[in-house]
Amino acid sequence: MGEPLLRMRGIVKQFPGVRALDGVDLDVLPGEVHCLLGQNGAGKSTLIKVLAGAHQPDEGEIVFAGETVRLAGPTAAMRAGIATIYQELDLVDGLSVADNIFLGHEKASFGFTRRGDGERAARELLGRLGHGEIPPRREAGRLPAAGKQVVSMARALSHDAKLIVMDEPSAALAHDEVGNLFRIIRELTAAGVAVVYISHRLEEIREIGDRVTVLKDGRSVAGNLPAKTTSTDQVVSLMTGRDVEYVFPERPEASEGAEVLRVEELTVPGAFADVSLTVRAGEIVGLAGLVGSGRSEILETIYGMRRPATGRVLVDGRRVRPGDTGAAVRRGMGMAPEERKSQALLPNETVAANVTVAGLGRYSRLGWFDRRREQDDVRRQIESLDIRPPDPRRPVVTLSGGNQQKVVLARWLLGSDDLRLLILDEPTRGVDVGARAELYAVIRELASRGIAVLLVSSEVPEVLGLADRVLVVREGRVVHTGDARDLDEAAVLNMIMEGSAL
Repeated sequence: MGEPLLRMRGIVKQFPGVRALDGVDLDVLPGEVHCLLGQNGAGKSTLIKVLAGAHQPDEGEIVFAGETVRLAGPTAAMRAGIATIYQELDLVDGLSVADNIFLGHEKASFGFTRRGDGERAARELLGRLGHGEIPPRREAGRLPAAGKQVVSMARALSHDAKLIVMDEPSAALAHDEVGNLFRIIRELTAAGVAVVYISHRLEEIREIGDRVTVLKDGRSVAGNLPAKTTSTDQVVSLMTGRDVEYVFPERPEASEGAEVLRVEELTVPGAFADVSLTVRAGEIVGLAGLVGSGRSEILETIYGMRRPATGRVLVDGRRVRPGDTGAAVRRGMGMAPEERKSQALLPNETVAANVTVAGLGRYSRLGWFDRRREQDDVRRQIESLDIRPPDPRRPVVTLSGGNQQKVVLARWLLGSDDLRLLILDEPTRGVDVGARAELYAVIRELASRGIAVLLVSSEVPEVLGLADRVLVVREGRVVHTGDARDLDEAAVLNMIMEGSAL
């Protein structure tokens, strides 16, 4: 197998009240794709931040390229040849592509930046990644998600990286863009660059990975497993400490609940046109389609985040004022948006504050705020959804992605007596397989209470397994509506890609 490029031994990292890493081991060979798996909260993010120099380990040893190293900060990690591409890309939107690539180590001579040299070097790096069409002078903020990711990779290569860490790199990419990502990774590894790849999509691990390390509760419970032959059951058992059967909650017999949501000929120019749909009490309706097909924009318009040019939205037969989220909430709508950190959470506030923010009025009476009742309600939600760590005073920004999503759901669960419609945009994005089953159960439980649910997911099996009825969206139009039992993945993908209905 050869000598590892990276060897991490006994890595320990503690935060107040939490032992995030408890003796983790990781070996990565030159030119391999080493996949890092684990539930949300297992320690993956902390480990890669140690590797990126953002956190200093309390114990343990890091050997890189045959030498024991102390990565005192991100700059030290970059100089050593370790680059990290986070799930939420950290490009500066107002700067050009070239300036982003060489930010912090600009091409300079006699104290002056050589802009032309930087642009030429950027063009070469982009060409190496198969994206020579990206103009080095273009503002990074004007690029699509896939283009921004290519720029982040070019920035990593500009540091002559020997190891690139990719955290959920496919999360925001369409199907064809994922294929291009894999092509780039294969070319990098063929040139001897090692990749640490983090993803919750096990099918991706099998396609692109060489070996797998599994983390659980801050420990490495398995290392160097063959990515292509290790079974899903084995991976899940290692991640959760128990056998998990991947089934969706049992779908109840169809019932004719009262109509909760009616959307009539809704149009937002440039996003979608003439969309009509209904959702009944106790029904889960799923929207399937490619990224950019208009799915998320439809949900945002129903919830009042966008103002339609034509059409109307009714809840319980009463029209909802367009472009007004406050009116939507008063009509009994709740929404968990795709970008939970920027659109749903108060990142620097506590778990408790995030859970109760939509219903603070229930704790106020005659000018007094009932803090004890608030804390009791929050603790019940934490226990019910298994939010980890179970600390209502913890800043929500310190939680893993899956636990942050649970906090958003807890907010609406707390006020479920008034909730008529729950809108979910990519509810399991960035959520591990163990936590997904829990979220599915929560969503189905809400529906069983008579709440109408409208959701979007990029994963067709998720839409088919969770929804009662499915709408297929292509290029801003609904091309098919039908019972989920009458569809399979191949049929939906055919409609998404080709536009042909059943």
